[in-house]
Amino acid sequence: MTTEKFEFEGHDGSMLAARLDLPPGRVRATALFAHCFTCSKDILPARRIAQRLNAAGIAVLRFDFTGLGHSEGEFSNTTFTSNVEDLTKAAQALAARDLAPALLIGHSLGGAAVLKAAGQIGAIKAVVTLGAPFAPDHVTHNFADKLDEITRDGSAEVNLGGRTFTIGRDFVEDIRAESLKPAIRDLHAALLVMHAPRDAVVGIDNAESIFRAAKHPKSFVTLDDADHLISRGEDAEYAASVIAAWAERYLDLGSAETTKAVPEGVLRVREADAEGFLQDVNQGPHHLYADEPVDFGGTNRGLSPYGFLSAGLGACTSMTIRMYARRKGWPLKDIQVDVTHAKVHAKDADPDTPPQKVDEFIRKITLTGDLDAEQRQRLLEIADKCPVHKTLHQDNRIVTELTHAA
Repeated sequence: MTTEKFEFEGHDGSMLAARLDLPPGRVRATALFAHCFTCSKDILPARRIAQRLNAAGIAVLRFDFTGLGHSEGEFSNTTFTSNVEDLTKAAQALAARDLAPALLIGHSLGGAAVLKAAGQIGAIKAVVTLGAPFAPDHVTHNFADKLDEITRDGSAEVNLGGRTFTIGRDFVEDIRAESLKPAIRDLHAALLVMHAPRDAVVGIDNAESIFRAAKHPKSFVTLDDADHLISRGEDAEYAASVIAAWAERYLDLGSAETTKAVPEGVLRVREADAEGFLQDVNQGPHHLYADEPVDFGGTNRGLSPYGFLSAGLGACTSMTIRMYARRKGWPLKDIQVDVTHAKVHAKDADPDTPPQKVDEFIRKITLTGDLDAEQRQRLLEIADKCPVHKTLHQDNRIVTELTHAA
């Protein structure tokens, strides 16, 4: 994805820092992401979700709330209401770029904020919450021992995740007075609630309350044993993939199209996890994962490179057989092609040189239908005429060029 630095004016005039993640082709829709309490726009779930949505042609704006991350302003002067106002300001800034958001995504307190903000932002068609509290004052348990001091002195320094923040009385009073139920009931947008049953920070009962308060269309997806911050890569990837698939049902995306940035016929592979081997594979509107098994240092979230090669051979074989049987009018009901790949010693290797190995692909083809022996034999011969089979059999040339990053 292409990431632009993006700034806009927040609720109090402070300049807020943001990242606008853009897909390589035409922008089919725009999403706005709200991070968790005292977090930043660069948390793992936000980055992974942006990558997955970009693969579907959806632009994503993620920003730091006032006084957090790289944004200006004083965090001690912010409230839940000011967070909601920052969200509406972000939406207005996007609209000024002709990128008005149709999808809101919020993590933890950011999830509560998007539920409240959705009714104040026009054209919102879908809302996603991740580990969100039903009552915003749920966050006060993080600094319960400081509440008396905040009430008495107007503010207090609290330690959250190893960092010191100043929490003001206005913030505490605002979240205590806030009720989300009316906003959820009047959402007028599709809702996806995602929550981990073992979330030790925001209990699963919050997800139940949000879900019950909402009208259809609404969906609930469990995040299984993920932690509240969704800090594991595999959990963030799962959440991102579900959101991307779910959102396409409710957003008016239109048809995908390619641009000069990704010409037609180009398959693009981009690294998704620099610490492992996970890759994003995109061609036109299609998105897949490539990975390595866990034993080889990967996370096993997609086919291996050789798996893709075998898949190409198997798919092309099946298609070629079907095309021939259809043209002949033969009663072929089903095709199954099992492909295995291995490195084997070449039988014709020069005995005077070190042993050579070649790639061996074994296809086992199962044809179902009322076919006679002659027809089956002919279809077996046709399998060898599959274009990928021919490509693998002939000498190939690979031209590699180094280009400059955009």
